[in-house]
Amino acid sequence: MFKHYRIRNFDFKLVLMTVALSVIGCLVVGSAEPSLQGKQVLGATAGVAIMLFLAFFDYTWLLKLHWLMYLLNIGLLSLVFTSLGDNVGIARRWVEIGSFRFQPSETAKILLILFFAQFIMKYRKKINTFHIIASCVVLILIPWVMIFAQPDLSTSIVLILVFCVIMFAAGVSYKLVFSVLAVTIPAIAIVLALAIQPEENFINSHLKDYQINRFLAFRDPDQYADAEALQQLNSVMAIASGQLDGKGYKNNEVTSVINGNFLYASQTDFIFAVIGEEFGFKGSVVVILLLMGVALECMSVARKAKDMAGTIIAAGMGGLIAFQSFINIGVATFILPNTGLTLPFISYGLTSLLSLYIGMGFVLNVRFQAGRQ
Repeated sequence: MFKHYRIRNFDFKLVLMTVALSVIGCLVVGSAEPSLQGKQVLGATAGVAIMLFLAFFDYTWLLKLHWLMYLLNIGLLSLVFTSLGDNVGIARRWVEIGSFRFQPSETAKILLILFFAQFIMKYRKKINTFHIIASCVVLILIPWVMIFAQPDLSTSIVLILVFCVIMFAAGVSYKLVFSVLAVTIPAIAIVLALAIQPEENFINSHLKDYQINRFLAFRDPDQYADAEALQQLNSVMAIASGQLDGKGYKNNEVTSVINGNFLYASQTDFIFAVIGEEFGFKGSVVVILLLMGVALECMSVARKAKDMAGTIIAAGMGGLIAFQSFINIGVATFILPNTGLTLPFISYGLTSLLSLYIGMGFVLNVRFQAGRQ
């Protein structure tokens, strides 16, 4: 279960970057919503402790329980649709048991990466056969449908992107990859075109009204400036007002978008707007570079892994950090339609924070074991 490791194989860079992001997260969450800062600090502290514990835990032993992980994931996602499910606004994504509240779609990302690491490791020699590829698609489709139905379109998109990274890391044939892209890219264009049509069709009939309106607001922000586009327009205003050096941490300026409460969910989905306004372009670049550094370091660990399972764990986590960061920052800067997605290690959300640290703990152990070869 536990092994003896050499300290020189410990990935200090990865730990320092994730901790730095969490420190920044605790600061900006305290600025966006002071009452939540204590919980964020507690969550970050617990997350670092869990990450360091898992760094010394033999991942190959735990992955033997991969089917239990998959069933646990399905069970947790199912709770959302029971009486334990909790609505917040127009979405039903949380489970509340007494005073304990968590978001199963966040844990699903990590559990699925761990599941596919072992599943593909077991069938790695048959990865390019129709049977195995079809099995992987079905296995990802079940939790994906459950997440999409909450509705949680943003997490659904991230899950598919991470799955593509996993399959690529597993060694799926390039011919198959390019064949899928040749079909997928035009299909996505057609789906988006149909989604924003005024008349009802097969695509937009499966989307909520607010989802369609967000696509329309992205296409024509002026028409929706007082409605669906308002959040993103205010976010861009906040980031732009920070200029090069920012207005300062917890500033008292009356022109502050954050202080004026013009930005809803500034501690979660639009936390990057707080960073831009208070720390300016310089602070924003630091955060982007740290997130990029974490993703690239995970990919570096993936290349050094001792086995296919380790490669998939590290590559999957790297893809998750990269895609989720890009989408969150893309929404905050209005280069993508509005979707509810947290910024890794920074946004408020204990389920997201702890899940990411669990994933990072496994990546650290993959690096540890790579050094034992």
